[in-house]
Amino acid sequence: MVSMQHSSDLTLVLGGTGKTGRRVADQLTALGHPVRIGSRGGQPRFDWDDPAGWPAALDGVTAVYITYQPDLAFPGAAEAIGAFTRLAVDGGVQRLVLLSGRGEEGAWPAERAVRDAGDAVGAAWTVLRASWFAQNFSEHFLLGPVLDGVIALPAGDVAEPFIDVDDVAAVAVAALTSPDHHGMTYELTGPRLLTFADVAAELSSALGGDVAYLAVTPEEYAAGAVAAGVPEDEVGPLTELFTKVLDGRNAHVTGDVEAVLGRPAGDFAAYARMAAAAGVWSLPAVDGSVDALQEAG
Repeated sequence: MVSMQHSSDLTLVLGGTGKTGRRVADQLTALGHPVRIGSRGGQPRFDWDDPAGWPAALDGVTAVYITYQPDLAFPGAAEAIGAFTRLAVDGGVQRLVLLSGRGEEGAWPAERAVRDAGDAVGAAWTVLRASWFAQNFSEHFLLGPVLDGVIALPAGDVAEPFIDVDDVAAVAVAALTSPDHHGMTYELTGPRLLTFADVAAELSSALGGDVAYLAVTPEEYAAGAVAAGVPEDEVGPLTELFTKVLDGRNAHVTGDVEAVLGRPAGDFAAYARMAAAAGVWSLPAVDGSVDALQEAG
């Protein structure tokens, strides 16, 4: 159950224009909670590469939703998260909610940094380990491949419990506004497992056209990422990340979404129908630059 906070409470939503962040901001605003968007275009500006701007972004803030770009498993992420969260709690932030990746061992040091910062001063913390976002197929990243009719990934026939980002945001809002989730690490999944071939079939049905899945090698995927404009120094870590998390380690569902929200997680087929009805796949494709890969669950 989400509880209302005092109107003076202010939540900083990092990545507030991204897939989960803008939904968290919208849901908090709808519930009457003041929100500050943490982004390069925000006022005050927030940039993970500019720690000098962090104090201004945190001024007056009591809760923070934390996303990190390009990924928590990247070099330097844990150090940045640790420095930021220590600054946050020392300045009076009472609640930290971190978006992490399910099955990402490389993200564990960043998760630990959040826990340590919160525990040091008695601030609440919650870690959300999310499965692959369903919206990766409609908001950047895999939008272009869907429009092209071929989704090429180094995933073999591995199954994944794809999660609707609206559910991730709803769980984050619950953790940001209720004391019931302090000290919890949730694994957020959809209600069923789908292979990427299953996903292609669901998308084909929703679009009324043909979308195919093509299993590629990590080397082929990396070459495609470079061709799509991803910076070469990030292609290696991204390829390694996708290869690791798509090795079958996440091929099971959890009930954490329902436990927090009191309702089942949304199904991929429902997401695909709604996205198709909204005309998402009628739009021009975007490029595969690093901005398009950021905050991909």
